[in-house]
Amino acid sequence: MVDAVNGFNRYSPQPDLKKSVPAANQKPPLNRVLLDEMRALDGANNEQVERSKTIFFPGDPAERVYFIRRGAVRLSRVYESGEEITVALLRENSLFGVLSLLTGHRSDRFYHAVAFTRVEMVAAPAASVRNAIENDAGVGLMLLQGLSSRILQTETMIETLTHRDMSSRLVSFLLVLCRDFGMPGQKGITIDLRLSHQAIAEAIGSTRVTITRLLGDLRNSGLVTIERKKITVLDPIALAKRFN
Repeated sequence: MVDAVNGFNRYSPQPDLKKSVPAANQKPPLNRVLLDEMRALDGANNEQVERSKTIFFPGDPAERVYFIRRGAVRLSRVYESGEEITVALLRENSLFGVLSLLTGHRSDRFYHAVAFTRVEMVAAPAASVRNAIENDAGVGLMLLQGLSSRILQTETMIETLTHRDMSSRLVSFLLVLCRDFGMPGQKGITIDLRLSHQAIAEAIGSTRVTITRLLGDLRNSGLVTIERKKITVLDPIALAKRFN
């Protein structure tokens, strides 16, 4: 059995408040408080988006802010050449679509947001979020704290894409997925996402044929297994050392 490796475990799910009520002197989890604040905003609603469906395109009006309850969202930048580069792969309890809070009512989207998996999220009008911040500075602080993970994810993705060698880029991406979506098990750490070779290729700027070949090499080397589109990294430390 592979022990849980620090830095590669998925964050433990937060307890349901209906089942676990914090003590009077204990603050509830940040993501639970932020979820409640988002739900309470005027015009907020729950949305579900199927895998590979677009949430918003570059140039769309920036009118809503989103909080991911379940699933993963891919944010990418589309350049004039037609090249599309992933800037972040956001997990549950992440905020996105906050450009509207920074640039005003008439701003347009800067990124392309796509459901990397089936996504459940809360969406609220940007105007309602701004009003809540103006009325309660604590809401603004919660939003700022919620955005900190988004910044780290973007920095990590940029580091991943700086690898010129596609093998190193793929390994780096798999290790990021282990950290953010990994579920420790008997055989190793399973990435809790159903990933097609095409989806991986699009995320790291490669081709499906190349990803199929490289994953085959990793599997033949005994570093990963793949079953029903779920990838298990048998030993993330060995994987990192081999391609360091």
